[in-house]
Amino acid sequence: MKSLLLTSIMLLLLSLTVQAQQSGTLTGKVLDEQGQPLGFVNVAVLKAADNAVVTGTIADMEGGFVIQSPVAGKYKLKLTMLGYRTTETEAFEINASGSGKDFGRLTLQEDAQLLGEVTIQAMRPTVVALADKTVVTVENTALAGGSTAFEVLAKSPGVWVDQDGNIKLNGKAGVQVMLNGKLSYLGGKELQNMMQSMSAENIKDLEIISNPAAKYDAEGASGIININLKKNETAGLNGSVHGGYQYNELHGYTAGADINYKQNALSSFASLDVAERTRFRLNEMQRTFSGQESSRLNQHIREEARRFTPSLRIGADYDLDNRHSVGVLGDLSLYSTDDRIVTKANLQDGKPANDVLVDALNMATSANANSTLNLHYLGKLDTVGTLLSADLDYVRLNSDNDATFQNRLDSLGNNSPLLEERLLTENPTSYDIYSGKVDFAKQLGKAGKLELGAKASHVKSDNELRFYKDSDGRKVIDTGRSNHFTYKENIYAAYASFSTQLGKFLRVKGGLRAEQTVAEGNSVTLDQKTDRTYLNLFPSLFIQHNVSENYQVSYSFSRRINRPRYDALNPFIFYIDPYSWVTGNPYLKPQYTNSFSVTQVLKQNYNLVLGYAVTKDFIAEIPMQNSADKTTVFQQQNVEDLKSFHATLVAPVQVSGRWQINNNATLAYQGFIKELNDQSLENQQLSFSAQSNHNIQLPKDVRLELNAAYQGPMAYGLYHIKANWGVDAGLKRSFMEDRLDLSLSVTDIFKTRRVEGGTNINGNTITSSQYTGSQSFRVNLRYRFSKGAEFRASKRNVDLEEVNRAGGN
Repeated sequence: MKSLLLTSIMLLLLSLTVQAQQSGTLTGKVLDEQGQPLGFVNVAVLKAADNAVVTGTIADMEGGFVIQSPVAGKYKLKLTMLGYRTTETEAFEINASGSGKDFGRLTLQEDAQLLGEVTIQAMRPTVVALADKTVVTVENTALAGGSTAFEVLAKSPGVWVDQDGNIKLNGKAGVQVMLNGKLSYLGGKELQNMMQSMSAENIKDLEIISNPAAKYDAEGASGIININLKKNETAGLNGSVHGGYQYNELHGYTAGADINYKQNALSSFASLDVAERTRFRLNEMQRTFSGQESSRLNQHIREEARRFTPSLRIGADYDLDNRHSVGVLGDLSLYSTDDRIVTKANLQDGKPANDVLVDALNMATSANANSTLNLHYLGKLDTVGTLLSADLDYVRLNSDNDATFQNRLDSLGNNSPLLEERLLTENPTSYDIYSGKVDFAKQLGKAGKLELGAKASHVKSDNELRFYKDSDGRKVIDTGRSNHFTYKENIYAAYASFSTQLGKFLRVKGGLRAEQTVAEGNSVTLDQKTDRTYLNLFPSLFIQHNVSENYQVSYSFSRRINRPRYDALNPFIFYIDPYSWVTGNPYLKPQYTNSFSVTQVLKQNYNLVLGYAVTKDFIAEIPMQNSADKTTVFQQQNVEDLKSFHATLVAPVQVSGRWQINNNATLAYQGFIKELNDQSLENQQLSFSAQSNHNIQLPKDVRLELNAAYQGPMAYGLYHIKANWGVDAGLKRSFMEDRLDLSLSVTDIFKTRRVEGGTNINGNTITSSQYTGSQSFRVNLRYRFSKGAEFRASKRNVDLEEVNRAGGN
């Protein structure tokens, strides 16, 4: 079957190549006056005789455009964009054979008068709907002040964050997060920590890609979210300093500096962020047990946590000549946490004299060090778009977590305590990740593009849990709960893709990626090894149909994989309280998703995405309750099946030059099936979510931003999640000729963002109502300094994913 599929894909690519060489196209690249790419320019083909519009397109983010040649005749191009003078080319001729023309570089000049008006009245759209992705602008928005990358991401179209901080896109889990085209390596709590330590003010925009192409790693069932950080744009020495304060029941602060330097062929940067971020959580949880209607466990949980997060990011690029460049990028983040969780619980069996009161105090501290090093090469092998790039990466993740659990169990019918205990854990963890990749791209004919690439990665992790009991002030090892687990994984990948123009209105891109996985998990304590070797093929196909200048529709298909996170394979028992713990699953299998989507773009503003996905062996958390001792064990397991459908609408409204509204809404269906204890459990839900973001330019150059969001009831695994909503507001004002920015914001004004829900498995129920300190007040200042001429640093496009599954430490 795989051989047949591979043959079919290759024949498709070959046929597309032949067709591409038989058709002429109009190609070119649009630049501004500084020679920098100018994206999203309207390019129209006009009849030279009467200026009638024949066809056209929108330039991509790098200013490039490809238009199928019209019938024989004389034509000219018309280029338009807000803030720039309308430009028309000289007339050119298309002969009967359908010849094409390469216009090379076309420059648009700024319209000084119009730009003056734009500065006062008009605002750049914060959400741009494209055929293959949605771009969310973050730069210069009021709510970015004092916010983290994690909080901005949670407000993006189709994005939802669950009660554990896991990111979902269009109702589906398995999102990969990239920074400047480079996968972040992190997942679970590690990813959340990294994004919460990153200031949103350093972000330019977000790219939401539901169905990635073959050049991207196949990891990530629901797609990719790429975070583009702000680029250096001034030669010489320039940068900014910032500081802020936040209150959300606890006090926190942020501070940092960004410095850029460019001279001749060398450009470099350094970014330092220091913050103390807080976490406040209240959770009311109730559990009932099958066959024991009067038996229940009521828990009140209060968590206060502080995270000190200094991080340093440095990098440099050097142009060997005008075609070849090399670069180095390094990240170092050190964060320490101090977490205090107080749990008060009441275990009831219907007779008050038998009730048990539980007081639990959990205190945890951790010291974490994450470092990455990237070496990069980019070569432009000719003047027609042939590119060769290579990357070498090394990542080291290291953490040392210590926790103390103090439990006291009292009976209402007995004055003496039933149990007093003090437990301690030590959990040192390390990950070493090595990766190398090479990518090649070449133009074929006027409209064809061939892309090839290969990648190899090696992951080695070492995770040890030492569990102790306190016996008369002495630590005594608990061998039944202690464990040592190591994991090794090699992934070898290669891909090929080809894109071309078919006829006047169709563009097609097809690709195939192969990934070979060789893994070994070893529970040293249990002398238990789990070996896995599997080869998978991941085809993808994209068809874009430019029906008219104001209407485009595209179709896409891709196959994706989500491998288990490394910690989910670890058979440890992680203690929570006397009645709750988490255990790993060394037999957890990868999940595979086939995704289909149709994207419609109307008037280059309105975007409707319809998607359907089928996931095999979906990974979800399953709570297993024991009625005898009233305990609950949480474990990641494979759900037999998941079928999901989503429809996402992006509809901006320009009320006036001073008031812009960005609206998006998602309708999603999810249906889960799980075979448990010879019974088939089903959970399904049609859910609706919507968000409306208002950007209003007030007098005195004050920017007001309002954001309202609603998340309807939804299903996730075997859990039902209830609806919630919230409103945020922010103000931003610039001073000192736009060098100093002041931002004020309030999130969750009405304190309504509570996560409530539960599950019922064969009569065993869990319900929860959780508030995570989402209501907060923030004030932030940022001062910018610059000196020198404009330039643009080269953009890296490095794709890595291995550490995405190293989260949850």
